[in-house]
Amino acid sequence: MPQIHSSARARLRRLLANLALAMGLVLALSLSAAPAQALSASDFPATPPSSHLIDAADVFSRASRAEVEKQLEGLAAERVDARLVTLNRLDYGLTLDQLGQELLDRWAASSADGADANQLLLLIDTKTKAAAVLASPQLQRQLPPDLLRSTARSTMAQPLRDGDRYRQATVDGLDRLALVLRGGDDPGEAVNEEAPVLASNIPTHEETESSNAFTWVVVLLVVGSVVPMLTWWVFSR
Repeated sequence: MPQIHSSARARLRRLLANLALAMGLVLALSLSAAPAQALSASDFPATPPSSHLIDAADVFSRASRAEVEKQLEGLAAERVDARLVTLNRLDYGLTLDQLGQELLDRWAASSADGADANQLLLLIDTKTKAAAVLASPQLQRQLPPDLLRSTARSTMAQPLRDGDRYRQATVDGLDRLALVLRGGDDPGEAVNEEAPVLASNIPTHEETESSNAFTWVVVLLVVGSVVPMLTWWVFSR
C-alpha cells in the first residue's frame, strides 16, 4: 500500500506541474494579445527626424520603405519637407488630424527654418484604416485644405480599405500631391467600383484579437484533463 500511495503522489506531482505549465501558457498568450501602446505627439522625436518615413506600425517591407523614402525625399526639389508616419493606435481622445497638427507645430518650432518651412505630413492609422494629410500654412497656397482632405479620405483611404495596401496608398497620395506641386492639374479622386461584400462567418482579425475564446478553450482542456485524474486518484486510495 505505501508503494501505491507513493506512486499516486508522484502522479499527482506530475499532474500539478503540467497544470502549472498550462496555466503559464494561458497567461503568456493573454499578455501577448495585449493592445499596442497608444501614441501621442510626445512619443515622437522633438525635432524633425532625419528619416522621412517613420514606420511606427512596421507595415512596410524593406523594398517599400526605400521606395517611399525616395519619393518623399524627391519633394525637396519643390522646396517641400515631406514625411510619412504610420501608427497602430492613437492615444485616447486624439484624432489623426490632431496628432498631425501637433507634430507639424512641434517640428516647426524646433527646426532652423521655423514657421517658414514648407512641411507636408502624411499619416496612416493601421487600426482604423484611415489617413490624414496636413501641410504648413504657407504650403497650403499650393496644396489647399480641400485637396489635402480629398487625398487622405479618397486617394489614400481606398487602398487601405481594399486589402491593407499601405505602399499603394502612400504612392498614390504622393503622386497626386507632387503633380499639383509641379504645376499640373489635380487628377481628382480615383473612381473605384465597389465589389459586393459577401457574408462570411469567419471572424475578422480585430474580432479574433478581442476574443477570449482561445484562452477559454485552453482552460477547459486543462480542467477537463485534471478533474478526472484527481477524481481517480482520490477514489483509488
